[in-house]
Amino acid sequence: MKDYTRGTEEIKTHRAKKMMLWFGIVSLGMSFAGFTSSYIVSRTRRDWLKDLELPQAFYFSLAIIILSSITIHFAKVFVKNEENRKGMLLLLLTFLLGVLFIWFQFRGFSEMIYSSGINFTGPTSNAKGSFIYLIAVVHIAHVVAALISVLVVIYNHYKQKYGNGKTLGIELATTFWHFVDILWIYLFLFFYFVR
Repeated sequence: MKDYTRGTEEIKTHRAKKMMLWFGIVSLGMSFAGFTSSYIVSRTRRDWLKDLELPQAFYFSLAIIILSSITIHFAKVFVKNEENRKGMLLLLLTFLLGVLFIWFQFRGFSEMIYSSGINFTGPTSNAKGSFIYLIAVVHIAHVVAALISVLVVIYNHYKQKYGNGKTLGIELATTFWHFVDILWIYLFLFFYFVR
């Protein structure tokens, strides 16, 4: 069995930061499990719209966020190999893809309003549409947090702080980015199949 109290202070700090991130990820995952459980329970309502289609923009955002997970993975690989220019280009591309993801999310909201006539609140709202808006907006907030972490990584990489195997920052940001990616894949599939 591993002794987690051994090692240098730096190793202990890295281990603690990774554990804190995983605790955060698990708690966020539980929050979204609660949202989707409420969605399932609410499907028994008489006013539930079973034929509400997901906006086309959500399909594009799904492809974009999957692509962004690939770009940040390879950015991390290049940074660890000290191929700084390639790493920086992929970090910038990841950031741009994240912004594009958010843009498509809001475009999807516009589609729901103008094509389907479903608003978040008011007389043209319903429970299913409101759930989709709420869950998507909470996810967008987590994507914004991931974008901030990528900006910090870009800044630190520009300042050349990731040399000599000291890559904890980009490792943490990559893990969190993959989490928000996997979370959107789950939410998209959930909305698609659970009507």
